[in-house]
Amino acid sequence: MSSEHPEQRAEQSADQLPAHAEEERREQPIVRKGMFGAKTTGDTSGYGGLVVRQSPKVSAPRPYGGPGGAAEAGEFDEIADELERAYPGFGDAIERVVVHRGELTFHVKREHLREVARTMRDEPSLRFELCSGVSGVHYPKDEGAELHSVVHLLSITHNRRVRLEASCPDADPHVPSLVPVYPTADWHERETYDFFGIVYDGHPALTRIEMPDDWVGHPQRKDYPLGGIPVEYRGAEIPPPDERRSYV
Repeated sequence: MSSEHPEQRAEQSADQLPAHAEEERREQPIVRKGMFGAKTTGDTSGYGGLVVRQSPKVSAPRPYGGPGGAAEAGEFDEIADELERAYPGFGDAIERVVVHRGELTFHVKREHLREVARTMRDEPSLRFELCSGVSGVHYPKDEGAELHSVVHLLSITHNRRVRLEASCPDADPHVPSLVPVYPTADWHERETYDFFGIVYDGHPALTRIEMPDDWVGHPQRKDYPLGGIPVEYRGAEIPPPDERRSYV
């Protein structure tokens, strides 16, 4: 039974990516076996035989619909159609389009990111005037695309939201800066560089913004040590949490 509430409709139509047959899923590479990475014989959870496979990178099928669902062509289709019309290199620039939980994401090749963003900003039928944030994601298992830079755009004119997502490998962690297009991206790109190590080419002053300038590593990467590191405070060195004295 379908709900008339927009948020509930979006939840009901959340997973709009195409389903895969069992034989297709079996062809996907295995990420890990077992539950919580357990390797001993003491696993009594019943999940010792669990096999977690790498999800395929697929695009959402048409119609994309809108925030409320995808039963028919809607707001997201209009955005995609207008971007394809306004940007001649759409087919080469956009790797895939994902609609998930009522949100639209364009996965853009990094070399096209700045021009796609400029088109999203300047095209009257799109008019995404505001970049409300830039964030990073680290996928250590995604070989060749371990680092993702995610740009959140808002159209005040049309009251719409969309994401642009560009990836880069660990070995070449460079993505074009969007500061020339959206000046508000300045501080967000500095934070993403600080925490994830993504280098934004063309940024006017790409320096750390949260951690000290001489900090080693990027704390929000998944390969960053969880045990912590010593911290200097008022002239004294505080050991990491796993090495502090226990009073239990």
